[in-house]
Amino acid sequence: MMQVNTSSDLQEERQRLDAFFRFGISVDCVVFGYDGENLQVLLIERGAEPYKGFEAIPGDLVSLNEDIDQATKRVLNDLTGLPDIYLEQLSTFGAVERHPMGRVVTVVYYALLDKNLYNPHPASWASEAYWKNLDEIGEMAFDHRQILEAAVQHLHHKVQHQPIGFELLPEEFTLAQLQHLYETILNTSFDKGNFRKKMLSMNVLIPLDKMQKEVRHRPARLYRFDQQRYEQLVQKGYLFEL
Repeated sequence: MMQVNTSSDLQEERQRLDAFFRFGISVDCVVFGYDGENLQVLLIERGAEPYKGFEAIPGDLVSLNEDIDQATKRVLNDLTGLPDIYLEQLSTFGAVERHPMGRVVTVVYYALLDKNLYNPHPASWASEAYWKNLDEIGEMAFDHRQILEAAVQHLHHKVQHQPIGFELLPEEFTLAQLQHLYETILNTSFDKGNFRKKMLSMNVLIPLDKMQKEVRHRPARLYRFDQQRYEQLVQKGYLFEL
């Protein structure tokens, strides 16, 4: 026979769970960009306590009436003016003391984009919003330095196994620009000939009947990443390995 919960049973259970409903949930957005020379990340300067005046990853608390994906897009737009961009969930950070105002667990998302297409501007409680070179970032609010380091490590791994690096470049690029991007992300150097041979052998680059313009050196051919071709190859078992 099914047991029916009485009002006193429900009240007792509610009291037991009350403490668990005092958690806050936030979202933080690590957005990487590339200016042709340096890997950069989108930051804000906090215009409110706690950590007023500190650099931070764009983030805020999730409202009671929205899901986490919706919150991520809202928060990023509210603080930096960036539109609805594609964001991928990275990890969750939940150290007990990570937020000085109380227990807050944050879900971290990340994105890669051509920064030349987006001009951030501060809004809401963010006093500044800007791109900053990764190697110039110092102390940050909360545990955002740890979050950023985790995102960078994830990028290092993923860029060697999936062609996500192309998202940081303009639609049309040279092989030299592509090589410099990967060298910047991975903090290494590639042999020019071997790198080009490797990239062209993957059959995911479309050579264009276009050359660079307004450059001081000999103009180089432009290429475009063939997303459709890549997806077809993946279905056949192709693995992108840099």
